[in-house]
Amino acid sequence: MSVARKQQSDQGGRLLVIACGMIAREVLAVKEQLGVDHLDLTCLPAEFHFYPDRIAPAMDKAIVKAKADGYLNIFVGYADCGTGGLLDRVCEKHGVERMAGPHCFAFYQGMDAYAKVADDDMMSFYMTDFLCRQFDAFFMKPLGLDRHPELIKDYFGNYQKLVYLAQTDDPELDKVAEKAAKMLGLAYERRSTGYGDLTAELAQAAAVA
Repeated sequence: MSVARKQQSDQGGRLLVIACGMIAREVLAVKEQLGVDHLDLTCLPAEFHFYPDRIAPAMDKAIVKAKADGYLNIFVGYADCGTGGLLDRVCEKHGVERMAGPHCFAFYQGMDAYAKVADDDMMSFYMTDFLCRQFDAFFMKPLGLDRHPELIKDYFGNYQKLVYLAQTDDPELDKVAEKAAKMLGLAYERRSTGYGDLTAELAQAAAVA
């Protein structure tokens, strides 16, 4: 058997999750929690969070590559995430499933819980563990707020509240979120969500594989 064929054979019984880089740590944490040894993870760049038009074409290429590598079971670790249905078209094209919901902020809270607060949260700025860890890299520097704090009102003036969706209990991340809310002039709320629907959906995808 050639190396290529052996690799394809080895991958056939495994589950590949192609996820947003923003949830990589969380996918691995759920994998360990569930004890799913046959789950593999690859990620698209986290910065696609700011460029949703790049998600669908990149996912299309990633799925094609995964199938060429021999994966028969693939799960998309994205919600719609601003693609306007384009990601669903890619999923339908390849016969794969994705995370339910409009974005990770929804599935972290759980879709049922999110439905109850969605209207009230229209003016809320969401943060997650990842965004707390990467606050400077994702917000301060790209938006120039470290150099021009006067721009805060331009970018965040329409928000009323910062909601920290906490996947873990980490006092250091709490401090980042609280400091961010104060700096942005927003009310602050912390919601302990854990991994929300991510756990159940990965468990279901792994059970099928």
